[in-house]
Amino acid sequence: MRSAVLVLLLALAGCASTEVRAPTPIAYAAETVQAQALASGHAALSGQARRDNADAIDRLLAQLDDATLARDAARLPAGDPLYNFAGRVLQRRGLPLPHGFDRGDASFGAADRPAADRDGYRPPLKVGVLLPLTGGQAAAAQAVRDGYLAGYYGETRRRPVLKFYDTAAGAKPALARAAADGNDFVVGPLMREEVDALFAAGEPPVPMLALNRGNRTPPAGSAGFSLSPEDEGISLAQHLIDDRHSKRVLLIAGSEDTQRRTADAASKQLASRGVKVVARLGVSDQMTDALRQLAQTDAPDAVLLVLKGPQARSVAPQLAAAGLGGVVRIASSQIVSGTGKAADDMALDGIAFPTEPWLIQRVDGLPSQASAALRVDTAKGPAARLFAFGFDAWRLTAFLEHLALQANADIPGATGRLSLDGFGNVLRRPGWSRFAGGVPVPLADGAR
Repeated sequence: MRSAVLVLLLALAGCASTEVRAPTPIAYAAETVQAQALASGHAALSGQARRDNADAIDRLLAQLDDATLARDAARLPAGDPLYNFAGRVLQRRGLPLPHGFDRGDASFGAADRPAADRDGYRPPLKVGVLLPLTGGQAAAAQAVRDGYLAGYYGETRRRPVLKFYDTAAGAKPALARAAADGNDFVVGPLMREEVDALFAAGEPPVPMLALNRGNRTPPAGSAGFSLSPEDEGISLAQHLIDDRHSKRVLLIAGSEDTQRRTADAASKQLASRGVKVVARLGVSDQMTDALRQLAQTDAPDAVLLVLKGPQARSVAPQLAAAGLGGVVRIASSQIVSGTGKAADDMALDGIAFPTEPWLIQRVDGLPSQASAALRVDTAKGPAARLFAFGFDAWRLTAFLEHLALQANADIPGATGRLSLDGFGNVLRRPGWSRFAGGVPVPLADGAR
């Protein structure tokens, strides 16, 4: 007995003398540590200061390679304000999220709805759609409306009661009418200024899917979906970044506002990932000499064209004459504007560009674009892109909660594969095509 007590005392003495070590701090990349510090105070900022802070966080995260970004994102503790930023960068790079986002209200008003189907389909009970059905934006609104209705009537499962509200006299009174009518979800408005005005007022009276993106983050319980030039610019840049051989890019852009915004976003994204923009040029019929000089002194290994079809047809032979016809060439979706004659468009052969999948192939729930164009004018020409956008707005109406609650969830749409980031913004991965024989040909996912 005495020996057992002695052994116990010796064991306790040994425990008492054992040094208790603090847990080793998690090691993050230096850029992640800096981004964490900025993210910790982000919620307290507003206006331009908030936008500048978000840009600074994105620039820091952009410096991380894929493996480091994924590792540090997975190590962030639950509720860390940096996770939503890091997760969005992962999504843009096509990388999986380690876990779902902390979005606050992720139900989008779904609490009183019937349970979701196995695929996540859980539409509202009553939807108000806010569009400028009269006035100067009516043509665009009609294309969005027709696409939304095509998706709505193409669905065979339970559908919500649907009512349209004209925003020509103002989005705020239209939203007030929709709320008073008992809608449990609202889609719209369509104009950037209207979206900013409604989001500036705080949490709307009804959960919303805004159909544009301004300077304000959607409030908790609402989301935003757009075909913004900035999003396309980021997609273009990511396509070049994914092509590991593209390190020096020549950017040629038109002067229209949409072209400028696309080019600015692409240039910014490329620079943040260490890809040099060797020059940014405008469009001219006499560019060959300048291109030859550039090829000799600061030769690019890729060319990004933010141009419409006729502009690109003018530039393409000049690139070839300057010895740049063989480098990687990609273009914004605007390149299809002003095309359609294969004999003329053969000058564009080899150029890849993002596009809405529905414009080039069948999409579940929709007739082909050619078939739809025979029935409604809003599925023809430039309006077809807005028709596809309207169809996807319907898809999002029914699947937002699923996208919010399931990490790495996405749904196929007419404009691309759709997912939701941690800030309530719908992200879109477009399809890609390449001109061959003067005709756009779909590329396999991930093809260059």
